[in-house]
Amino acid sequence: MKLLLDQNLSDRIPARIADLFPGSSHVKLGGLAQVDDSLIADWAKREGFMIVSKDTDFYQRSMVFGHPPKFLWLRIGNCSTALAVDLLRRNAELIRAFGVSEAESVLILERTES
Repeated sequence: MKLLLDQNLSDRIPARIADLFPGSSHVKLGGLAQVDDSLIADWAKREGFMIVSKDTDFYQRSMVFGHPPKFLWLRIGNCSTALAVDLLRRNAELIRAFGVSEAESVLILERTES
């Protein structure tokens, strides 16, 4: 399961989740940081990535066009990179199950107050 992180997330995250999601990347690393969402979605579909973002743009796109690519929406607002990494790591099994589901296009993860 490869994750493609959108520009609103740190480009340091893929290295911090590589043990759980090998091959994950960031739009900046793929030269996609300043391109239209449709081009990002096409690239993710072609390369076998699930898109991860904090924006609603890909959520709306997924509701209209479905998958692939799958979309993981992090509803975490402005937060540290560590919090985003922790959320992805704690939910790795859920993310993997979502990735192989034929029916689901969007998975929403929210920060929980502890």
